[in-house]
Amino acid sequence: MRFTRLKTIRTEAGVLEVRLANGPVNAVDQPMYAEIATLFRDVDAVAADIRAIVLCADGKHFCGGNDLDEFATMTSANGGQRMWQVREAFFAISECAVPVVAAVHGVALGTGLAIAGSCDVIVAAPDARFGLPELTVGVMGGARHLARFAPQPVVRRMFFTGEQLTASELRAAGGAVIVAADGSPLDHAHRIALRIAAMSPTAVRVGKAVLDRIEWMDLRSGYEFEQAATVRMAGFADSKEALAAFREKREPHYLPLSRSNPLYPA
Repeated sequence: MRFTRLKTIRTEAGVLEVRLANGPVNAVDQPMYAEIATLFRDVDAVAADIRAIVLCADGKHFCGGNDLDEFATMTSANGGQRMWQVREAFFAISECAVPVVAAVHGVALGTGLAIAGSCDVIVAAPDARFGLPELTVGVMGGARHLARFAPQPVVRRMFFTGEQLTASELRAAGGAVIVAADGSPLDHAHRIALRIAAMSPTAVRVGKAVLDRIEWMDLRSGYEFEQAATVRMAGFADSKEALAAFREKREPHYLPLSRSNPLYPA
């Protein structure tokens, strides 16, 4: 599978590194949204045995936002189709079959913030800047994605003022951002991805599907759904292997990914 605005590198232990590569600031246009949706909707078409993804970027910035020229040419007639393409890209990341770890440097503004907010984990350089400049360019969007990793008062402050916060400031304000103390978010993100990749590949994918499903459920419904997955896992060989390895203080030996496993979401 070939991409022009993304780079893919399969690294060790089933980790796929995906790089935004649309210089100079990785602004996202419609073709790039389409590439993002294609890649994250079917990561197995990119490489075999992918267990986790690190999403990073080339150049000085993670993502400066949406291509402003496209905003300038958007009308009420063509806007619906364009916004659908944007949504599909974001949802493809958040609903990806495997966990996605963002490694943010430079700026993550507007679309860049939404891309980071679509990931399962965000690691950022201390001085990486997050922002929602939507009101300053006459559009809406991004606030709901920011609400996935920041408290509502912070969301409203950033949206209404357009103020950018560094990763360190965002974390201090209650944001769920891992600040790479050594200043290297990519290395830190890979360490997290490798830890995920060491788990049972089938169990991780089942768990990812479960977490995506229960995120907006009430407590009772969500926990019942999780418990049902636990019951189904009781007959899963990797589940017993994980417990045995923990008791015996050894490395587990998991089976390869199997989509025919009855645990795998339909």
